[in-house]
Amino acid sequence: MTRMTTFSSPFLLGFDDIERALDRVSKAANDGYPPYNIERIPANGPHGDVIRITLAVAGFTRDQLDVSVEENQLVIRGRQVDDKARQYLHRGIAARQFQRTFVLAEGIEILGADLSDGLLSIDLVRPQPERVIRKIEINAR
Repeated sequence: MTRMTTFSSPFLLGFDDIERALDRVSKAANDGYPPYNIERIPANGPHGDVIRITLAVAGFTRDQLDVSVEENQLVIRGRQVDDKARQYLHRGIAARQFQRTFVLAEGIEILGADLSDGLLSIDLVRPQPERVIRKIEINAR
């Protein structure tokens, strides 16, 4: 049986990548850790508006965090390991791992990442596209 989707219309050609991206987003939306904010920062320099993603990563050091772009996805990973030398009388803060992904639109560029006061901020920008008008010649037969 063939699966019918919104993008299976014959008038929507080449949108299969969008459908796959929506599937990835829906699967990644179920995990709530770590909490994050997404904000728009008005243009202040050569770039247009900046999009800032801020994740609450208290307890993680810079060496325990990894930020990368993989196949049009921003992937943030955090890995903590238990310190075997410590003996806990009560353990309320667990060493944990996480992976948070954000699907990026075509052309999004990562400006940089910053870790301060337990908050990891990642700045992204989308360059303003040039308006392109291309004339198509009509051949006579």
